[in-house]
Formats: sequence, C-alpha cells, structure tokens
Amino acid sequence: MIRNLFKPLVLVICVMVSVPASAQEPYNLTAPVKNLATLFHDLYGPHGLIVDSEATLPGEQPHSAHFTSDFQFNFNQFNTALVNHLVTVPLPSPAAGFTYEFDASVGVFRRTTQSFGPILAERAETIGARRVSAGFAVQHFSFSTVEGLNLSAVPAVFTHDNAQLGGGREDLVTTLNSIDASVDQFITYVTVGVGDHLDVSLAAPMVSTSLKVVSDAQIQRIGTTNPLTHFYRQSDGSIGTRRLFTASGSASGIGDLVVRVKGSAYRKNAAGVALGLDLRIPSGDALNLLGTGAPGLQPFVVVSGTLLRISPHFNLGYQWNGSSILAGDPVTGQAADLPDQVVYAAGADIGTGRFTVVFDLLGRYLLDAERTVLQDFHAANGSVFPTIGFSQESFNLMSGATGIKINALGRLLITGNLLFALDDHGVRAKVTPLIGLEYGF
Repeated sequence: MIRNLFKPLVLVICVMVSVPASAQEPYNLTAPVKNLATLFHDLYGPHGLIVDSEATLPGEQPHSAHFTSDFQFNFNQFNTALVNHLVTVPLPSPAAGFTYEFDASVGVFRRTTQSFGPILAERAETIGARRVSAGFAVQHFSFSTVEGLNLSAVPAVFTHDNAQLGGGREDLVTTLNSIDASVDQFITYVTVGVGDHLDVSLAAPMVSTSLKVVSDAQIQRIGTTNPLTHFYRQSDGSIGTRRLFTASGSASGIGDLVVRVKGSAYRKNAAGVALGLDLRIPSGDALNLLGTGAPGLQPFVVVSGTLLRISPHFNLGYQWNGSSILAGDPVTGQAADLPDQVVYAAGADIGTGRFTVVFDLLGRYLLDAERTVLQDFHAANGSVFPTIGFSQESFNLMSGATGIKINALGRLLITGNLLFALDDHGVRAKVTPLIGLEYGF
C-alpha cells in the first residue's frame, strides 16, 4: 500500500522540480552601439539576426541560419520613420513677451500689447528698436506611440534567407520590440530689435537623447521539426527557441541652431501682419540624433490682432529641408532628402494684468514621409503573425497646447506649457511639458 502511494508522489515531485527549469529566462545578449542612428542595425550584431544550428544528418555540416533579408530592409525603414521625428521636435518661439513701439509724440517707448504673447507660435508685433529679450526653456519629450502602435510592443517578423526555396527555410523569427525613446531640450534664445519693425532671433538648443531597444526573438518552426535545425543556445549550454537582444545608448550636445528674421509688413490699430524666415543650421550631431543633419529654410507669415483682452494669432509656413543621412542610410552614410513640411498654428492668448493664458492648435503636414503600418504576416503553414510594414505618403500631425506666462517681477516672465497629441500619426509623445524664463531689456 505504501509502495503504491510512493510512486505517484515521486512523479509529482519530479514534475514540480522540472517546471522552473523549463521556465528559465532566455539569454539576454547586449549589443555594442556605435551611434544612436545605427542602434537598430547594431541590435543583432554586425551580421544581422542569426540563430544557431547544428548538423542534423550524418556527414551534414552545420550552417549559420541568417534571418536578415526582411530584417535589414524593414528595420532600416523603421529607423528612418522613427528618428526623423526625434530630431524635428518643436522649439519654443523666441517671440518676445514685451513688445514696444516708439511714440514720437511724447518721445518715449510704449508697450504695443498687454498680452505677453504665444509660447509655441508667433505674433505679428516686433520687440521694438534697440530692445533685447533673452530666455531659457526646458522641454521633455517621452515618446510612447508610432502610428498609434505602442512603442513598448512593436512586432516584426523576419524570414530566413531564400525562404522561397521552402523546407527548413520556411521557419520564421517573430520579435516583439520594446522601444524607449526620449529627448530633452534646453533652449537658450535671444531676440534683438534691429528697428521698430524688424527683429532678429537666435535659438540655440542643447539636446539630450536616449534610446533603448529590447527585442524578444522567438523561433517559429514552420518548416522544421528537428530542434537542432534552428535554435538559440542558452547561457547554461541548453537549447531553446527564445533570446533577448538589447541595445541602448544616449548622447548630449548642441542641437541645430535656428536663426529667425521677422519684419512687420502691415499694422493698423490692433491688427498686424508680419513676414519671417527661419534658417536652420545643422550644427547638431545627426549620427547621435542631436540634430537633423540637414539645412532647412522656412519662410512664414503671421497674422495677429487684439480684441479687448483676447489676442488671436495665425501662422503659416513652408519648411524646405536638405538631404541627411537620417533620411537615407546612417550605416553606409548614404543621404536622402528629409521630408518637407507645411507648418501652421492658430490660437489666442488672453492677457489679464500680470498673467497671460495661451491656447494653440499646432500642425505639421509632412510631404512624402515614411510611415509605419501594422500588418498580418501569413506563414507557409497558414499561421498569421502581426508585423510592421511601411508606406511613403503625406500626412498630418496635429497637437494642442495650453500654457501660461506670469510677470513675476519687473520684466521677468515665467512660462509653463503643456503640448499634447491630437492624433496618432507619426511618433508621438502624449504630453510634453515646458518651463521657461524670459527677461526683457
């Protein structure tokens, strides 16, 4: 009787002991990263995504099983779609909070507006001759989605080289990729009134970019049954079908400088029109995602006015961009044109004594830009796996912003702002905070 009970008990204990071994965590391989712009290329090493293999028949030689064809093509495109957004985040406007005009009748300067103006947009008023405004602002972007897809769970399917030949080449590697991307900007800007109707501004950002990718790769046996055909060697020497690949890096330095010239074209009573031109100087290190790597030119028009305490404004511009390795192939150094953009903003600022509250609708229409699309991959055995695909098309990005400017002391302004996404297009951060200081001389 005791012997009959002992056998099942031993079996249960063996099963309990064996469960933790089968649930062992996969080996995590950390890749060295040369530059942030090549991080996706470096993720699986210099030869791409390779699984282990052993000889399965007498006299057969083991082979290196490459899963690189779709990987190299797809993730290079994903890299382009992602990093273009990381290096084109919006800068706060250098528009001065205090604007003046010389009143010849009394021989003194007088303020032209009671509002302290917008934060991420422009108004038509100029600062005034020989006036200077200097400011500093901090922005933090923590990106969470790409085309509505959570960046913590981006699927990608990689096929074996020469998969069309069938057999064991029909095996797949499915990956689930977690991407952590953030950008911090520390912007110093100054505006000088060259004349009563002409301003020149300079915005100099210091940028800190961080990027990390963890790829959970799983072998899917579609064309094979022998576990030695394709596998991942584990840290304890055993074989398995899963491995983690990690690549991360960060960089800090000067970003792209922006020089702005804005002149008043028309002003009557409380309404005005201004014309301007932004020149982007590619001073940031593009390989480390600190700048675009391309010059840019943006002419724009501003219309604004004042009705009681409310000052509406409208901006419209066109951003011409040069060629950059970030739009081409950062690995080979091949450059391509960054997408041009139509940039627009509409909003209002409400001045109430020492406070100004700002509301803005901000938009960018990207022309022929890279987009990420969630698709289904159909394996040879009929299995379906989610994966990412790509398209090149024009699309719109809409954001809202709300903020406040406080006249804390004399000509000192304290600024706070929240920028929030209104759609899922492109690579988006849900909410981007900004804090800043400005002083008028």
